[in-house]
Amino acid sequence: MEMPLFPLSAVLLPFGRMPLQIFERRYVDLVRESMRSGEGFGIVRIRRGAEVGSDDLPQLAPVGTVARIVDWDQLDNGLLGITVAGEQRFALHGHRRADSGLIIGEVDLLPPPPAVRLREPWERLAELLQGLEAHPHVQRIGLRVDLADAWQVGYALIQLLPLDEAFKAELLAEDDADELLGALDEVLGDMSGED
Repeated sequence: MEMPLFPLSAVLLPFGRMPLQIFERRYVDLVRESMRSGEGFGIVRIRRGAEVGSDDLPQLAPVGTVARIVDWDQLDNGLLGITVAGEQRFALHGHRRADSGLIIGEVDLLPPPPAVRLREPWERLAELLQGLEAHPHVQRIGLRVDLADAWQVGYALIQLLPLDEAFKAELLAEDDADELLGALDEVLGDMSGED
C-alpha cells in the first residue's frame, strides 16, 4: 500500500510519543489531511539526505512506524506543534516524491508483536522506565506503558533515552523481544559503566 511519509533524523517507535514542529507547507497539508481523515502517516528515519529544504530524494531506513496525531497546539514561536503516537511498524519497499513535495512510500504493514511478559532479567528496565515516568517531559507527552509487556517497556525506553538514532532504527527492525531488550540492556550497561 502507499502511505505519506514524514522522514526525520529521529525514530518513532510503537507505543512511543514524539512532539513535532510543523512548518513546511507539505507537512502542514499532511497534518491537516491526517486530522481530517483520522488516518495516520509514516515516520521513517533518514539515513542520508536532509529533513527540510531539499528536493533530493533521501535514503530512508527499511522500517518505520505509523504515526497518529494525538494532540496539537500553536507553539510560542507561531508554528504548529503536534504530538504523535507510534502505532504499528511498516516495511518500506520504495518511495517517491509527489508533485506536492510530499514523499510517498510503498509499504507493507507489519503485524503488531504479541504481548510478551517481561521476564526477570529485564525487570530493571521496567524500573528504569518507571523512574522516567516522573520526568516532566514524559508526563507532558502522556506516555502510557504496560510495564508487564516486554515490547512496550523496550520500545518506550528506546524512544525516551538519548540513544543514537541509527541504533534506535536497528532496534525498531528487531522481531524478537529478548534480542531487543538484551541489546538495550547491554547499551545501558555500557552507558553506566557496568560490566
